[in-house]
Formats: sequence, C-alpha cells, structure tokens
Amino acid sequence: MSLFIEVIMPIMAVFASGFILQRIRLLDVKSVSAVCLYILTPALVFVTLYDATFDSGFVIIVIYMFALFFIMVFINKVLAKLFGWNSNKESAAILATGFMNSGNYGLPVVLFSIGPAAVPYAIFIMVVQALQNNFFGVYYASRSTSGMKKAMKNVLKMPTTYAAVFAFICSWLSITIPDFIHSTLTMVGDAAIPVMMIMLGMQLGSLIGLKLDWQVVVSSVSLKMIIAPLIAWLFVSIIDVDPLIATVLIIISAMPTAATTTMYAIEFDTEPELVSSITFISTIVSVITLTILLNIIT
Repeated sequence: MSLFIEVIMPIMAVFASGFILQRIRLLDVKSVSAVCLYILTPALVFVTLYDATFDSGFVIIVIYMFALFFIMVFINKVLAKLFGWNSNKESAAILATGFMNSGNYGLPVVLFSIGPAAVPYAIFIMVVQALQNNFFGVYYASRSTSGMKKAMKNVLKMPTTYAAVFAFICSWLSITIPDFIHSTLTMVGDAAIPVMMIMLGMQLGSLIGLKLDWQVVVSSVSLKMIIAPLIAWLFVSIIDVDPLIATVLIIISAMPTAATTTMYAIEFDTEPELVSSITFISTIVSVITLTILLNIIT
C-alpha cells in the first residue's frame, strides 16, 4: 500500500491535473508537446546521458527493446490469424502493444520507485523507444512506401536523436562542456518529466470517442500489462544483467500503451478510436498492475 501512496498516487494526481485541465479549457496539446519535444526532452536526454557511465548494459537494453517489439509483432500476427482480424485491426493491435509509454509514464515511475541511479537507463530506453516508435510506428500505421519514407524523415527530425548522439560523442571523445551550459541544460531538463506527465493527462483528456472491440482490447491490454513484463522477467533471468537494469526493464515493459501511437493511428486512419481505447484502458489498468508489480520487485 505504501508504494501505491508514495509512487502511483502522486503520478496519477499529476496525470489527472492535465486531464481535468484539458476537459475544462481544451488547450492545444500540440503546442505543449512541441515545447517538450524540441526543448525540454533533448536537454534532459543530453545531460543525463552525458553524465552517465556507458557500459554493456546499454547494449543489452537495445537488444531487449528490439526483441520485445518483434515478439509483440509476432504474437499479434498469430492472434490476427486466429481471430480473423483485418490488416487495420492487426496494425492497431501492433501499435497498441509494441510501444510502451516509457517517457511520460515510465520515467517518473522509475525515478520515484527506484531512484536517480536508474534514470539514465530509463532515459536511454525512452530514446530507443522513440526511434522505434517514429520508424516502426509509422510503418505499421501506413503499411505503404510513402509511410516508410515518412518513417525515415520522422527519425531524422527527432531532436532527442541528435541529443543522444551528441552525448555519446562527448562521452566517447571525453569532451567537457562548460559548466554554464551544463547547468542551463540541467535546469531546462529538470522541467521535462513533470511537463511530460501533465501532457499525458492532456492527451488522454483530448480523446473524443472509444471503440470497445473487446477481443482486440482485452488481448492488447493483457499483452501490454501482463505478458510484456513476464517477457522482461524471462529475459533478465536468462541474460546476465545488472539488477538495476533488470528492474528498470521489467518496470518499463509494464507501462501502458504510448499515447503517441494514437497520433499515428489518426494520421493514417488505422482504427484510431480502437487504439485510443486501448491507450486509455491500459493506462487505467496500470494503476492496479503497476502497484502489484512494484510491490513484487522493489
């Protein structure tokens, strides 16, 4: 119960503030998202990765993230065959289960439940997930040549990509940035996590309609909230992983559907109401599942 009060409840309270504000005022979520995407998050990514000590754990994270994604794709293709889903439903299920909310939700949960030492790993996961989301998310939402081109453009337009690359270069070449730049970026980056949390609440508050195709919803939510963390547990049990990284991987894997998947579903008309429904329901269900998970592993 203490973990629910100390970790989950404060996070949900911040989400709720964004949700309520959006329902009352109907603000432009894209403007808040742009500030977060182009200013706050790149600063957070650069400073955290710049200050981190890179080791083999980061390679393991990349391997795991791609393994988890393709496992989810495979399972959904099997389910599509069994239940006779059309390509749009299959794509919607892949969007809903292949991409977890590692930023708006995962970062604060890792920070509050494990501590600052785990944040660099969580941020690196967020960067890898963002690359996957901007490439594979667009691909599975569009399933076309133009979609593939757009996917590549999205990856190249991502400021967090360049922030991460620059941080790696500085670390590799032992480049020291001036203190005044570091302190400025730290100050800006510190605002990223609370703003991302509020933004998720606003995104959920912007949802207009829900489509309760229970076959897809139940299977997707179950894959996202139960099967994914079990896959993570199996992975860290087989592979020799630092206990801190293992805990981060399990927690991040248990995150609900990424809210950005709804954006792709809307843009390419890939069952947007269904993807929105899974995003909303998985976020609500996560209050229970994450509370149980945190009590088990922390």
